[in-house]
Amino acid sequence: MIAHSIISLFLTGLYLLVLAYLIKGWAALRRPKTEGASHTTKVTILIAARDEEERIRYTIEDIIAQDYPRHLVEVIIVDDHSTDSTADIIRSYAADGITLMQLKEDKPLNSYKKKAIAEAIARSTGDLMVATDADCRMGKSWLSSSVSYYETHNPVMISSPVTYFEEKTLFELLQTLEFSYLIGIGAAFIGNGRASTCNGANLAYRKDVFYEVGGFKGIDDLASGDDELLLQKVAVKYPNRIGFLKNREAIVYTHAKHTLQEFLQQRRRWASKSTKYKDKWIVALAVCIWLFNLSLLVNAALGFYDTFFLKLFLVQFLLKYIFELAFLLPIASFFKRIKLVGLLIILIPIHIVYFVYVGLIGNTRKYSWKGRTVR
Repeated sequence: MIAHSIISLFLTGLYLLVLAYLIKGWAALRRPKTEGASHTTKVTILIAARDEEERIRYTIEDIIAQDYPRHLVEVIIVDDHSTDSTADIIRSYAADGITLMQLKEDKPLNSYKKKAIAEAIARSTGDLMVATDADCRMGKSWLSSSVSYYETHNPVMISSPVTYFEEKTLFELLQTLEFSYLIGIGAAFIGNGRASTCNGANLAYRKDVFYEVGGFKGIDDLASGDDELLLQKVAVKYPNRIGFLKNREAIVYTHAKHTLQEFLQQRRRWASKSTKYKDKWIVALAVCIWLFNLSLLVNAALGFYDTFFLKLFLVQFLLKYIFELAFLLPIASFFKRIKLVGLLIILIPIHIVYFVYVGLIGNTRKYSWKGRTVR
């Protein structure tokens, strides 16, 4: 019992140290000063799309409405073997400068998205590649805010904020809060000078740097990872030149998953990338966090038989709640969703169970993505 308590408290202390590190990293990020940006950079917006007829029109129209000089913007959307009217919708915007590419790859691949992005980059004429997804929305200054940061701070890669919106259920609101936590982690690591994670729905990088690090070579055996795994390749070469754009105008909005099955498939896909992380310190950290959540689960279960373990669980839970609250409050404030933090008391018990579950299956089973079974 003593050994069990020591291990539980050690894991708890380790997790709290991680959260303190993240709180420090987020606080270190400031809204960048971008006065003096010339807005002369040629930009290529990259989108890989598969069966996105429901929402892609809104994404395209938001891109067309950007306030960045139109003659400096190239938009390439790659249709990845869609079975609906996605390609026709993209084609209808040709007069607005939207270029449609159709993936012709007949040989089975495990990462069609990386193939689509790589082919779009090969065809691009821009210096700065800006990637987003086909179901995203953005304000009119999304692109200009990113380029302003690029021109005044000279990063080689820019991770920018993403959040969910238009939630209709409690389940979707809980996802938004949890997703804010994940975005905050990636931002905080960058704030501490150690890039680890990002989101491909809002990511920019120099074209020459993409080729300098070998593009997706070495990470193309996984369906996912066109964002985080590429960021980690760039971080090896340019550890101090990756930025997080802490600017509300740069936010990209997307939607939470409607069903539990869709949500778990997404999280398994994200978890599968961890086997390819170049920074093993990040992997070790993730394992420690997983073990901490496992200890919470074990102590909660043992608490039904012995009040000692119940008290141990409650101490862990309370400390987890306090530190996560401290981390999430400024992030939720940044996204102007401060009321969501009230759901943290509901999210934590659910998160403990699902985090342990996804950690177990994320690297051991295939999953479904865009109508394909991949790994």
